[in-house]
Amino acid sequence: MRVIYLHQYFNTPDMAGGTRSYEMARRLVAAGHEVHMVTTWREPTDKTGWFVTNEAGITVHWLPVPYSNYLSYARRIRAFLRFAWASSRKAAALPGDVVFATSTPLTVAVPGIYASRRQKIPMVFEVRDVWPDVPIAMGILKSRLAIAVARRLERLAYASASAIVALAPGMKEAVCRRGIASLKVHVIPNGCDFDLFDDPALEPLRLPGATENARAIVYIGTMGLANGVDYIPRLAAEMRRLAGADLIRFYLIGDGSHRRNAEVLAGRLGVLNSSVFFIGELKKRDVARWVSNADATIMTYDGPEIVFRDSVSNKFFDSLAARKPVIANFSGFSTLAAVEARAGVILSKDPSAAAAQLLALIEDPEVFKTAGAAAFRLAQTRFSRDHLAIQLEQVLFKAASSGC
Repeated sequence: MRVIYLHQYFNTPDMAGGTRSYEMARRLVAAGHEVHMVTTWREPTDKTGWFVTNEAGITVHWLPVPYSNYLSYARRIRAFLRFAWASSRKAAALPGDVVFATSTPLTVAVPGIYASRRQKIPMVFEVRDVWPDVPIAMGILKSRLAIAVARRLERLAYASASAIVALAPGMKEAVCRRGIASLKVHVIPNGCDFDLFDDPALEPLRLPGATENARAIVYIGTMGLANGVDYIPRLAAEMRRLAGADLIRFYLIGDGSHRRNAEVLAGRLGVLNSSVFFIGELKKRDVARWVSNADATIMTYDGPEIVFRDSVSNKFFDSLAARKPVIANFSGFSTLAAVEARAGVILSKDPSAAAAQLLALIEDPEVFKTAGAAAFRLAQTRFSRDHLAIQLEQVLFKAASSGC
């Protein structure tokens, strides 16, 4: 089977960011399939047009399109449209039996539909986030015209797909509410990559400010409007007030438009570089070292429920694979699964109440070890990437076999 895989923000483990597409694609290659990844190169480069690399057997077609979390929404839209236009022609020219287009952004549906119709091959569409519902709820997408166009594209993407992959049950429900038959939508969540954390070359790491008595908790990922990372310095300050000491070190790995605000707040609260440390973006392989040397991870969200209800963040699955419990300040698909498995805890949205909860938690020296073991069991039983990749292969193969 020849798969034309469209993902605007594809990453390898040697890059910062999530690697779902890389992990799924390399497993498809290992199963004997040919995969062409069509994506963007976001870092500075002298190249101006398409170039090709081979990543673990995946033929990756890169188009330089600058992008960062600091771009304005208007500039992000321009980046989406530029890729949609250029990748339509690229994908239509590649040999394929099936097109697999994964969002976000929703505009990836454009090249997916174009290549599918031009080559007369089926398209499978993957929903990673419920667009445009999320940007509308966040107040980012306001124009009636823009909302109408986004809704139209969403309906067209679902109607044009032979099958749809959703990353959480709530996402499937959202798709079905648009009039799509339930049998057409397959839930294949994000997954755990055990080999990344079982690597014998994964060296111990001395965390900044670490002491024998302090626990280490790591945050990984984007620090944007919806992520609410200012919760962490507030939580650290409240814990110091209640305990009279810094019993936990928080390490924030990543970047985004609200990172600076959180750093300023941490400085004002007196916890910056004492119990709260901003590390910046790291390659996925380096993130694995930090998580492996921590006691737990933390996930935060802010805003309306739709933002976090179906959360399938990479940080969650990395935590499970590394045998680390998950601490969160929201109830969503992933965090509720962790709580049910005794692999995590959901704290109050109020930092003061959350500080008291967390202090009570760390009084038991065995709690992190027990929850970590439960986290790994959850990873193996529900979220093994190997098993999930087989499910994706079956969906793609069925679509390719049935034709348009």
